[in-house]
Order: sequence, then C-alpha cells, then structure tokens
Amino acid sequence: MSDMQLQAVIALLKIWRQEHLLEHYDTLPEVRKQELLEQILALDFEWLRHLHMNNEKDTGLQVSGLAPLSVQSLDDLKTDRGNIEQTGWDLLREGKVAALLVAGGQGSRLGYNGPKGTLDIGLPSRKSLFQLQAERLLNLGRRAGTTIPWCIMTSPGNHKATFDFFAQHQYFGYDKEQLFFFNQAVIPALDHKGKIILETPWRICSVPNGTGGCISAMRSSGILDQLKARGVEWFFYYNVDNALIKVADPHFIGFAHTSGQPIACKVIAKRDADEKIGVVCLQDGRPSVVEYSDFPEQLKRQRDIKTGRLLYDTGNISIHMFQLQFLEKASRQQLVYKAVQKDVQTFQGPVRAYKYEAFIFDLFAYASGMSLVKVEREEEFAPVKNAAGPDSPEEARRLLLHVHQTWFEKLGVSEDLFKGREIEVSPLISYDGEGLAVDMLCNKDHPSFIYIG
Repeated sequence: MSDMQLQAVIALLKIWRQEHLLEHYDTLPEVRKQELLEQILALDFEWLRHLHMNNEKDTGLQVSGLAPLSVQSLDDLKTDRGNIEQTGWDLLREGKVAALLVAGGQGSRLGYNGPKGTLDIGLPSRKSLFQLQAERLLNLGRRAGTTIPWCIMTSPGNHKATFDFFAQHQYFGYDKEQLFFFNQAVIPALDHKGKIILETPWRICSVPNGTGGCISAMRSSGILDQLKARGVEWFFYYNVDNALIKVADPHFIGFAHTSGQPIACKVIAKRDADEKIGVVCLQDGRPSVVEYSDFPEQLKRQRDIKTGRLLYDTGNISIHMFQLQFLEKASRQQLVYKAVQKDVQTFQGPVRAYKYEAFIFDLFAYASGMSLVKVEREEEFAPVKNAAGPDSPEEARRLLLHVHQTWFEKLGVSEDLFKGREIEVSPLISYDGEGLAVDMLCNKDHPSFIYIG
C-alpha cells in the first residue's frame, strides 16, 4: 500500500477516533501491515458507532404489548398423529426438508478445547454430539429413501476444526454432497468507550454475530438458492448442544406443514416462574421470544384461572421449522443487535468488551403467525452448557440413557435386565424407540452396559 493510501487510512481513523488501531503499525512486517490495513478499510465505522451508542438505551418491553401464544400439546394431536407424521415422511421423501444446525460455539465454558459439536458426553459408545445427530439423520434418510440435506453453520474460530473433525470421521457415513458448511459473519468487539479492540497488533478482535445472522449467512453463501433449486421448502433449525434433539422429526415437520404458518416451534413447560428460559409469546400482536431477564415480573407469575398453570409457560428450546419462502424475505430485514459484555482474549490479556449478537427468534416478528407444540422436556431437551450440575455433559448423558431405557420399558422388559447396566441404542438402529426387541438386552458380553448398534 502506498504512502498516500496509508495517509488516507490514518485520516479515516482520526475521523472516527480509532487511531489506536495503528499503534503498533511500525513494528509489523509488511505482510501484517497489509493485513491490518485491509481489515480497517473493510469496516463500517458509522454502523459500529451506531451499535455503541445504542448500548445503554432502554429496550425494556412494554407490559401491555405481551400476550400468550396458543399452543398445542402432543395429546391434542394424538387423534390425527398418523396423518400428520405421514405428511412429514412424505416431505422428507420428496426432498423438501433440510436440517439447519447452528454450531458456531466452542466448548470453553465446559472446560473443553474444541467445537462444542465434537464433545463426547461420556456415553458408552463415546460418540460425539455431531455423530449422534448425523446418525439420526442417516436413520431417517434410509427409511425415507433419500439423504436429508444438512446445513451446518460454523464460526471463524471453529470452522476448520469442525470441517476437519467431520473429515477425520469420514463424515460419519454422510453423503458429502448433502453437507453444506458455511461461516457466520463477525462483528468487531468494542470497549466501553467504543474503541475497536485489537486481538493482536495486526488483527482486529471480531466475534460471531449470533444465531440471528444464520439465514443471511446462508443466503450470502449461495446455499439458500442452491437448496431452493433442489426443491427444499422447509428448514428444521436446531442448536448443536441439545443431546436429545430429534433432528428432522417427521411428526414436527408434518405439524409445521399442516399448520399453515411460516414458522413452527417446539416448546416445553417451564419448571417454575423463575426458570431461566425464554418464553415464546406475542408482542404487539407478533410472534416473539422474551428472554427471562427481560420478562416483566408482574406477568411472570400469572396463572391460567382454569388450569392453574403459568400463563406464560411456553419455554423456548430453539427447535424451529422455517418455510424457505419466509426465510428469503426475512434474511433481508435489518437485524437488531443486542450488546453483551464479556471478556475477550487479546495479546495484552483479557479485556472487557461489548459483543454484538442478533438472535434467530428476532426473525419471528416478520412472520404473519406461528404454530407451537409443547413436548416433554425429558424426551427432547438436554442442553450441554455447563461443566457440571444442571445442563452439563453428565446430566445430558443421564437423560439420553434414561430415554433409551424407557424405550425398552414400554416393551415390557423386566427391571432385572436393567440392574447394574446402562442401555445405549445407536441412532442407526432406532430413531425414537422403533425397531427394538426384548432379546436385544440379552447380550451378556458387557455386563455394565449394553450398546445396541
């Protein structure tokens, strides 16, 4: 870069009071200088200033704007379950459904060094979260006579490690032509004065822009158009850290399709009014998710007069169905970013910073309506977020093995066959308890556990 161009960058930084970005410039080798200048020239300083100025603005919700959203239970759907599920299978068979996995997170909160999806939660099989999900999709695909397209959003910090993990495991038997890896966008981290933080003397500290950037990233990568051309009409959206996720659940797919709405969500009943989980409801007549920290205290404890249950009882577990047509329109809408204060690692040590994130549920407001179905927490939700205690790998392991044991209990298996044993069933053998038999438990090769695979 010429001296004239360098002077132009210096002038630009002076305008936006970001001169510190060149503080170490003279000490850098030429290749690093060029790298830093290219990053600076790619920044939208006006937009970053706008983000920072909105950090402290009151974004509290108006109590009058909230209302419960109608929800159906699995019991409500029992009379028509067969037809609904068959619709889901038909859509899978016709190639009209793709799975959309958000997997940009690292396992640092778990004390684990690597992408969260590569985590082994301690099952007898030692399978990772990625492998469990791949095998569930392979099971469904085999029964539907197809391979379900699987879109996997990574972040710049874990993209290579994620892709390499899949490659090292031969993609878990998945058809590579049906795997679509794409990277989410990043936003520079700012300090409390609005200064852009340097991760190294030549690299700006940037962080992923949250789940809300998922659809725009899929569109800009060309994947959205590619799958549309293949005939995909629906996306099954989920997070990587749910060990019990029923990926591309045919019943849920059929429910979404027959509901006539552009979005469908699985929800769970809240344990109590104070549970730290977002609530799916209406805000100003539009579908929304209100985070537990933002939910008005006076509404949190209100109960239904007839049932005695919490009025706002629809806990968000990030399992959604999105119509492709809706996503095409919503992906062009301006995202609303929320400032979150966290430490970021830099060459000068940890620095408190503002990270800016948008959430997938911010797209809900652009939908004309949404259908909800309430599912059993113990059967469908085992998030892996903490190193120990609630929402830990150990708890997820326990919940998953318990589900597998209940499958056999429903077959009338004697309790004696469970004593001193842990039962794990490969997703390749059974997706949701189908195809099992009592004599599968008679294998005595492993007295402490039985891995059926």
